[in-house]
Order: sequence, then C-alpha cells, then structure tokens
Amino acid sequence: MAKVVSINISEIKGVIKTPVAEGTFKEDHGLVGDGHAGNWHRQVSLLANESIDKMINFGVPDLTPGKFAENITTEGIVLYELPIGTRLKIGDTIQEVTQIGKECHKGCAIKNKVGKCIMPTEGIFTKIIKGGVIKAGDSIEVL
Repeated sequence: MAKVVSINISEIKGVIKTPVAEGTFKEDHGLVGDGHAGNWHRQVSLLANESIDKMINFGVPDLTPGKFAENITTEGIVLYELPIGTRLKIGDTIQEVTQIGKECHKGCAIKNKVGKCIMPTEGIFTKIIKGGVIKAGDSIEVL
C-alpha cells in the first residue's frame, strides 16, 4: 500500500526542508507556509523513500525525508512513472501530477550539500485540486 512517510516544509525554495507532524494543503496554492507554494503548476513536490534509498546505496550518508526539498516523502508508489494529469488522493487532499522531474538550478543547495540530486529524474510535482490535511501514515490512492 502506498503511503506518506513524511511532510516537509521550508519558508524558502531550494533548501532542505524540515519534517512536520502534518501539513495543511490549500487548493490552487500548495502546502501552507512553504516557500514552494503558490498559484503555479509546481505547488507540491513529492519524492519516494525508495529514491532516497537509491542515493544511500550510492554511498551518500545521512539522507532523511526533506533533504531533497520534497514536501511529501512517499513509500510504495513509483511516482516518476505516473502520467501527467494523474490524480492522487493523499490524506484529505486530491492532487494532480503536473510535472515529472525538474532541471536543477545552478547553486542548488541540495546538490551542493548532498553531492547529487535525484529530484531531476525521480521527483514529481502536483497542484492541489482539493485542499486538506496530510500527515505521515496517510494512504496514497491513484484515482
């Protein structure tokens, strides 16, 4: 079963995020209080724990949820294989996949600190269709 491992937040974009007990996600905005949120197509970023494990296996130590600046760390779902337009029910929310991967910007704090970034190939972005609360342990359902 696919589930949420962690909700992660930071006030500014492109930095390591801090895990929180739960997050409030607002329609057409994203995670309330997060620097990544706003009225655009990349409101929420998601990365699978399995992708983080790949980096650990490459020899990158001390990787935990939020280190790749993802808002939601997941488990049990291959995010980067979901077609754009796929809708997901996560906690109380409904989200729509808008982008797979991204180009790392120059001076990316994640790449500089971790040495490599997996977000460009395995991270995904969504927009919030229906707002609500998400917490660790919530299920993820492909609609």
